[in-house]
Amino acid sequence: MEINRLRWAARRGMLELDLILAPFVENVYQTLEEHEQKLFQELLECEDQDMFNWFLRKGESEDPDIQKIVRIVQSHTGKQVE
Repeated sequence: MEINRLRWAARRGMLELDLILAPFVENVYQTLEEHEQKLFQELLECEDQDMFNWFLRKGESEDPDIQKIVRIVQSHTGKQVE
């Protein structure tokens, strides 16, 4: 996915997600391996509330690949969403 489209897709309806996803796209996404980039693109197709819960560690995705990219994003956020 083109980086400008990815930036747009990372803009969500929740400020908390924007604060996680936008910096990840800007600072980390392009350093990921190709398969991890595809996982991130799949993550962006998930529901906002699901992602919010995953990032808050209030649940996990049933898809182990999605959960893997959630962990990668979490490792780059610097702190957990409060």
